[in-house]
Amino acid sequence: MSTQQKKIAIVGASGFVGKALTVEALRRGYTVTAIVRNPEKMLIQNPHLHVVKGDALDEKELAPLLKGQDAVLSAYNAGWDNPELYETFLKGSQTIQAATKAAGVKRYLVVGGAGSLEIAPGVQLVDTPEFPAQWKTGATSARDYLNVLKKEKDLEWTFLSPAIMLKPGTRTGKYRTAKDNPVFDENKESHISVEDLAVALLDALDQHLHVRERFTIGY
Repeated sequence: MSTQQKKIAIVGASGFVGKALTVEALRRGYTVTAIVRNPEKMLIQNPHLHVVKGDALDEKELAPLLKGQDAVLSAYNAGWDNPELYETFLKGSQTIQAATKAAGVKRYLVVGGAGSLEIAPGVQLVDTPEFPAQWKTGATSARDYLNVLKKEKDLEWTFLSPAIMLKPGTRTGKYRTAKDNPVFDENKESHISVEDLAVALLDALDQHLHVRERFTIGY
């Protein structure tokens, strides 16, 4: 996909992942509509960035904001301290999906979690005893949303599971990919910077990769 005059919407653009996606998309020349709950938290300044207030739980409000976009990127996070995190994340994710379809946008890319990656045959990371309890609810909801998304026939969707360890870092532009198993380096670590996660998702958009499939990344 040529980025010249291409327009994308990023839902959750003011969050940890969303900001990195926004920076990378602007770097590539996209016009970005950043859809956020609190526009005042969006501190990035760029003439090609349009910040709008939107509710990921309201399809009728969201769909008009997505109309005319070439792709929708979701970095939606229901809030780690949300007592109803599981239900809210599933509802919000499905609302964004429905609003994308209602807006007539075909390309839909989602940043999910690493919890649904298989650490052994038939064993997902989120179901292992070592998985941190504080992340389990969010990881389970992201895993279950992936199962919902796999049934989607109309959208050209992509679901990106990050490496097991996702942290702020530097943009190297380098990463390795896999489908359902974590990518480990020579030290048996699975890690990626949020900057390179953004590179990988925008590469998938630009090159029309991983359509209707999940993929994961790591160094």
